Amino acid sequence: MSIVTKTGDEGKTSLMYGRRVAKNDPRVEAYGSVDELTAALGLARAICEDKFVGEQIFAVQKDLINVMGELATVPEDRQRYAKDGFHMADAKMVDRVTAVIVDLEKDKSLYPKDWVIPGATSASAALDFARTTCRRAERKVATLKDPNVEILRYLNRLSDLCWILARVIEALAKNRASISR
Repeated sequence: MSIVTKTGDEGKTSLMYGRRVAKNDPRVEAYGSVDELTAALGLARAICEDKFVGEQIFAVQKDLINVMGELATVPEDRQRYAKDGFHMADAKMVDRVTAVIVDLEKDKSLYPKDWVIPGATSASAALDFARTTCRRAERKVATLKDPNVEILRYLNRLSDLCWILARVIEALAKNRASISR
């Protein structure tokens, strides 16, 4: 099977279960933004030297693959999607990310006293870029009719995780750029 199908040459694409929509359809915009987020996190993971942070990023990337599949499924086909064995976003995903954040928040030194300027290290900059990409993905998902609220909760929490992981990287490097408020 070739990556070249030519089925999208006229501005249309297929969702799960074959429904065809325009490439600028809000659903395509939503899962496309999550795809960008997954790639941004991949860059962060590739340049991150900290094992713990890399493991957290990889776990999130696996979650996001499932989120993209769910977003590529219209609400009428969600039961079929679940029945076919695909994982739907759920509270457990949100709780897992929240638990990591809560644990990291115990280290008060991670919280800068001033505004953070992204770019103190390559890895923290990549995580800050992923955070802003996550915020955009969250906004795109919020435009959908009847989105799974757990996806919205997950993306909201994930942007917080990206922020705190970037601060972890900066703390490990003893390098932080900030300006006074």
